Amino acid sequence: MAARAIWKGVLRFDAVEVPVKLYAAVEDRNVQFRLLDEETRAPVRQRMVNPATGDEVPFAETKKGYEAERGTFVVLEDEELEELRPEPSRDIEITRFVPPAEIDHRWYERPYYLGPDAASDGGAERDYFALAGALAKKDREGVARWTMRQKEYVGALRAEGDHLMLVTLRHAGEVIPVSALEAPGGRALAAEELEMAEKLLSALEDDFDPSRYQDEYRGRVLELIAAKAKGRKLAAPAAAPPRAEPESLAKALEASLAQAQKGKKAAHTKGRSRG
Repeated sequence: MAARAIWKGVLRFDAVEVPVKLYAAVEDRNVQFRLLDEETRAPVRQRMVNPATGDEVPFAETKKGYEAERGTFVVLEDEELEELRPEPSRDIEITRFVPPAEIDHRWYERPYYLGPDAASDGGAERDYFALAGALAKKDREGVARWTMRQKEYVGALRAEGDHLMLVTLRHAGEVIPVSALEAPGGRALAAEELEMAEKLLSALEDDFDPSRYQDEYRGRVLELIAAKAKGRKLAAPAAAPPRAEPESLAKALEASLAQAQKGKKAAHTKGRSRG
């Protein structure tokens, strides 16, 4: 199924304008449940209730409020909030180009594909692919600002193959610095402990294969739903064996290292038998 554009915009930097279309790059696959009446199995609805009186409050009689202090709310009118919304725009302004390492992974939020707008002229499409190629060759990401659906965004523009990807970034103040964590305490790390951890890393070195990391719980839930819809029952999954508590970090690393080497050897033997 062909991807469907969810928004149109124009990439702008210096005097360059590149018309683009925005496409979703990820899809939420969570299983959605409905609350049902236990007796009739009819879907139930949630209602807003005043906890002091127990009376239902119609939506038309509600107001938006912000709890400035505990128990003290500031009431905001829709008209007041509307005046503060950003002006509608189709511009995706690239403010600068930076090395990818300058944008920490904690800042990345949600990815989108950018495709060339087929409705534009051929020159604009060539500009699009030239920009993607230049970003890949120079190993740079563009820092962008834009407004979409009455919300302001900051993002990273990067090359993805021959195309462009725009990843929304969290705003300043949303990322918690590591300095907020408690400083390490206790004795210093022993040299043999660090050496054992390094050996474990080496034993587990491999390429990243996303297909190996499926949502197993979701799969089991969907399997259960399909079985119950047909009036069947599923056998209960076997209980996982309890894990033995390691006596020390060194022993835990030794056990993990032995298991990793065993798994790597089995995978290598299996690969040779296939060849």
